[in-house]
Amino acid sequence: MAEDQTPAQRRWRAACPNCGAPVEFASAASGSAVCGFCRSTLAREGEVLRKTGESAELFSDYSPLQIGTQGKFQNEPFTILGRVQLAYEGGRWTEWHAFFDNSGKSAWLSEDNGSFVLSWPLPLAQPPAWSALVLGAQQLIDGQGFRVAALTPATLHAAEGELPQAPRLGEAVQVAELRSNRDEVGSLEYGADQAPRWSLGQAVDLATLQLVNTREESSASWAGRSLQCPSCGAPIQPALQQSQSITCGQCSAVIELAGTPGADLQFHAQAMGMEPPIPLGRTGRLSLAPDTAKLPWQVVGFMERCTTPDEDGEQYFWREYLLFNQQQGFAFLVDATEGWSLARVLTGAPDLVMNSARWQGKTYSLHERYGAITTHVLGEFYWKVQRDERCEVADYRGTGGAKGTLSREQSGHEVTWSLGRPLDAREVASAFGLNAEQQARIRPDGTPAGIGDAVKGLAVFAVVALLLVVLFKACSADECDDFKTRFGETSAEYQQCRANQRAGSSYRSGSGSGGWSGGGFGGGHK
Repeated sequence: MAEDQTPAQRRWRAACPNCGAPVEFASAASGSAVCGFCRSTLAREGEVLRKTGESAELFSDYSPLQIGTQGKFQNEPFTILGRVQLAYEGGRWTEWHAFFDNSGKSAWLSEDNGSFVLSWPLPLAQPPAWSALVLGAQQLIDGQGFRVAALTPATLHAAEGELPQAPRLGEAVQVAELRSNRDEVGSLEYGADQAPRWSLGQAVDLATLQLVNTREESSASWAGRSLQCPSCGAPIQPALQQSQSITCGQCSAVIELAGTPGADLQFHAQAMGMEPPIPLGRTGRLSLAPDTAKLPWQVVGFMERCTTPDEDGEQYFWREYLLFNQQQGFAFLVDATEGWSLARVLTGAPDLVMNSARWQGKTYSLHERYGAITTHVLGEFYWKVQRDERCEVADYRGTGGAKGTLSREQSGHEVTWSLGRPLDAREVASAFGLNAEQQARIRPDGTPAGIGDAVKGLAVFAVVALLLVVLFKACSADECDDFKTRFGETSAEYQQCRANQRAGSSYRSGSGSGGWSGGGFGGGHK
């Protein structure tokens, strides 16, 4: 027999038809729940609960959210009542059911490349067919323009708590992620024998949601746990709850933090590399945009990347530091041939017209296209780092009053956009408190790798002085010494220089700016 609880709280309770345990509904609008005792999925039909299936065990996630978390969005209170978890080839993602108490509406709060997106289900009269969607192409939804950002085959893996509809667990779904120039992200979910479900959302800052009753420490989290490297047995200790990959400081093996703590850890080996000039764990204060407050950013990850070889076998190299701020999420500090920049992944997608991209009223012109390969990683990452990760990159430079670079990356079934602003090398050195030795190893502004401080000092002599330096280096015992000193004997720059030297050609660092990674590795919230 169903039991009505305090009407003001809109609670309703009944016994689970499978095990008899009490199942409580905090919202009268919830049409389904998962029994917390036997994990039966239950559909609510009037005052009767009917078992429709059984939920699998939830995989561990590293979100601060939990059932019972409360917050406010645009001054309207909401409560997290449940969640669903979907699995795909690259991992899993969780969507939290947020119920708005005053309006009686449901929304979904989910992760999106290290930040969060709040989405609302919306009716859609004429959804496009799955077969009509093309990755990266323009798509009209209810007369509004979007870019297809991801096409992901997935499975509805598990559920917990109260949900608007009964989850069809184990069902294969096709999820299309679409992004707009209005900084929106939409999701089309295609299942068997039902109309596609459409939701539309925007990025939210967790700090502005005034969250209470958050999960301060998860028993399922890897953070703070002392683990053993499955490759060499050395101790490793993840620091971030969001981390899905970590590098062993002893043998440099890249370890996947997937599944439940205690399970066997998967890893892949990589060659030892030189420590980055900005040490892992170091915190520096940088502003995301000019004339804004400087925020503390901690270096949690480091990557070396290069372009795919051209027809002459030459490659360009750059480095990226993954930065973390507890309230803002993640950003990328990029050390490229043409200088430093600070980049973040966009929620939306720019408009593309011929060889230009337009974002928030500013125009960026196509600078270059290239393939990118991740060659070495250190630290922790919020996505699963893959061996020799490859993607296609297009960089767009700001024109007129626009500064910085828009970067488009396509990897597998996903397209992500990042926007970066240029930084002065001195600002980077000051922000992270680099000593003289560390400053000597960071790349100065706009100076190609392989040209030392002597070139900077003689730059005012223009062509004549530069020719003298080049001739001097050509006659030196080893023209690759500068690469060895700056980046180390095992660095990609030094190894490439030696390879070209053996082949009888001189090494050129090139003029490529180097892209930055973003969601191309981490995947979207869908």
